[in-house]
Amino acid sequence: MAVGQCDFPTMHPVKGIKLGTCNAGIKQTQRDDILVIAMAEGGSCAAVFTQNAFCAAPVLIAREHLTLEPRWLLVNSGNANAGTGKQGLQDAFASCAALASEVDGIAQQVLPFSTGVIGEPLPVAKLTAALPAAVANLAETHWDRAARAIMTTDTFAKGVSMVVEIGGESVTITGISKGAGMIQPNMATMLGFIATDAVIEQSLLQRCLSVAVEKSFNRISVDGDTSTNDACVLLASGYSDAPEVLADTPEYMAFAEAVSAVCKRLAELIIRDGEGATKLIRIVVEQAQSAAEAVQVAKTIAHSPLVKTAFFASDPNWGRILAAVGRAGVEDMELERVEIYLGTVCIVENGGRSPGYTEQDGQRVMGQEEITVTVRLGRGLVREEVLTCDFSYDYVKINAEYRT
Repeated sequence: MAVGQCDFPTMHPVKGIKLGTCNAGIKQTQRDDILVIAMAEGGSCAAVFTQNAFCAAPVLIAREHLTLEPRWLLVNSGNANAGTGKQGLQDAFASCAALASEVDGIAQQVLPFSTGVIGEPLPVAKLTAALPAAVANLAETHWDRAARAIMTTDTFAKGVSMVVEIGGESVTITGISKGAGMIQPNMATMLGFIATDAVIEQSLLQRCLSVAVEKSFNRISVDGDTSTNDACVLLASGYSDAPEVLADTPEYMAFAEAVSAVCKRLAELIIRDGEGATKLIRIVVEQAQSAAEAVQVAKTIAHSPLVKTAFFASDPNWGRILAAVGRAGVEDMELERVEIYLGTVCIVENGGRSPGYTEQDGQRVMGQEEITVTVRLGRGLVREEVLTCDFSYDYVKINAEYRT
């Protein structure tokens, strides 16, 4: 059950980008599980990938193909093709080759992506047999179908779309993502696909995506687990009438800000759909010496099962938050300078419980669906925010039964 209102929005088509889906029956037959995204010739592509050492076979192939002017993305849900060794690499490339033969391209122009159960062989025969149907229904308007085709334990499809003005002309940025568990990205999200019609060269597009990801997908955590398959892709077709986006210009700043806004919204939707989540928690760390220090403190709180279960129970057990801050590894922290807040309620100051704090005030905040925890370290001027959710009974149930 999602936290808050998460209706699928109106998605603006992106000129030069088409999407097609179908069902291959990889794990289920109730909905589509194959997605093909096609970009017109002449566009550019940027991507970031998981930092998990046991990264999936499609991640390895996609990294290699990214340097070869890719034009097609091939995504399957229901099987991660991770932990599958050399056979997994062969299967991922065979899938690329199969799509290439359908679209009159070459395998190296295809980036493969998979999500689902780890350790099972990819059913290549099922996937390739379904590709003609996916290619046949390629259309610029199929963003809603695409968002559903990449889902696994997600309870709703996740999408964001916006139109911004650059140089007096409209530029569209539209994206989808999937993810609900195994979320603690060290690069992006479980899977995210964003497209724009902006005119921008590849290295600048890559810079834009990397910066956006760092402040969005790298600032969320459901359970502290980094997936083997995380990937986020930004395609730019170049079909807009807007002037080319160039580095260090007002146009680049406007474009980069819009891409970041799309990434942040997609990241937030993942947390709102965290497996078994009943609450969205914003952890804000202020007055840190560096961004790394602030994120370190925030993620220590976000990853604490004791903190997360207290939020599920609406229990203002603030000592758990205090303990997480204390073990975050901040060197030479002056405890008397640290302040901790639940919403606007100060719970810790001057090294202990705030004199004005009452259990009733804490309970009032903890009963809310969306909660902000603010930690002021009293060490500097840096502020960072991390989004997380609570741990409920359903999280355990969902993951205990994931393969059944």
